[in-house]
Formats: sequence, C-alpha cells, structure tokens
Amino acid sequence: MAQLIEWSCGECGGVQAMNAETNRVLQASGTTFYCVHGHARHYPKGKSVEETLRQQIDHERRLRQRAEQNTAMWQDDARTAREQVRHERARANGYKGHATRITNRAKAGVCPCCNRHFVALERHMTTQHPDFTPLELETP
Repeated sequence: MAQLIEWSCGECGGVQAMNAETNRVLQASGTTFYCVHGHARHYPKGKSVEETLRQQIDHERRLRQRAEQNTAMWQDDARTAREQVRHERARANGYKGHATRITNRAKAGVCPCCNRHFVALERHMTTQHPDFTPLELETP
C-alpha cells in the first residue's frame, strides 16, 4: 500500500493527502500542482549538492584569479615605480654634474656667460652681467 503525505494549501488552508512518491517527484522537479480547490502550488526547486559545490568551486576560482591579477598589477606598479626612481636619480645626477662643472669653471675664473677668463670674476659679473641667474644656463 502506498504511503500518503499530508499537506495543507497555503491559499485556502485545506488539508489534503498526496502519494509519497508523487510528493518526492514534485519536490525534485518544482512542477506546479493544485489543491482540491484549484489553487496552484509548487515546491521551490532547490539546488542539488553537486550544483552548490560546483558554484562554490567556481566562486573560489574567480577569487583566486582576481587575487592573481591584483598581485600582477601590484608587481607592475612596483616595477614602474622603481624605474621612475632610477630615472629621476639619473636626472638629478646629470644636473648635479652640470652645476659642479659651472662651479669649477667659475672658481677657475671663467665667466659662465661669455666663457672668457677673468682674474676678478666677481667684479666682472656684477659690472658686466648684473642680471645673470644660474637658471639662464643651458641644461646638459
């Protein structure tokens, strides 16, 4: 003899009975069925354990890929920053060398503006080039 499952309609509250096997099939499929008064009912179709695990695996895979992409992006940013630092140091060294050459020439009495040698360079600069600033010199 078939086992019966008792259930009540959520619409009218009527208590009814259903074959256990039919109930199992309806729960698995999510198919619509009706109470004796014609109200449509259905079991929400849930995910199987396999589907749930597959979704969790996919989610973890996406998280891992995102983490790998972020790591690669941060490594690229660090590499770019190191290259920028090297470039700026080389640039600063170039300016430092240029300033050192001008200073040494001035100490030797050579005018940085007209490249002539003078014994009294300080006096020459104040009288002949009063508006001179080191920024006027060409950079290397």
